[in-house]
Amino acid sequence: GWACWKTYVGRPEADDARPWAMTVLGNGLYAASHFEDALSVREALLSTMRRIGADEDILLDAQSNVASAYADLGQLEKALSMERDIYYGRLKLDGEEHERTLMAANNYATGLRELERFEETKALLLKVMPVARRILGESD
Repeated sequence: GWACWKTYVGRPEADDARPWAMTVLGNGLYAASHFEDALSVREALLSTMRRIGADEDILLDAQSNVASAYADLGQLEKALSMERDIYYGRLKLDGEEHERTLMAANNYATGLRELERFEETKALLLKVMPVARRILGESD
């Protein structure tokens, strides 16, 4: 992670290699359970991606990484807020039948459950499960 970052840190923000280096660094820190450091890198990456005008798809992926770090740090309300935004962003971008939208719905439902917001969890799953069964099949 750090070696990759050091290699590309001097490049311009919009250079494709720099955000990838930040991603590798953030993911490495996260995998090593250094969640606070991973959060810092992931937030910086998200900010950079917004600044350079990255595609919405890339922004949603970056937001998902930030939300994961928030959740692992016990900041469940922040994580849930982001997961909700990601889900609705995926709905708008990809439609309800896209696998990425279904994954975002699952992450959102998990966040709701972790905060014991069971009625909202149930309502979301009742909406999404028939679509998931139709798209993914019963065994997936």
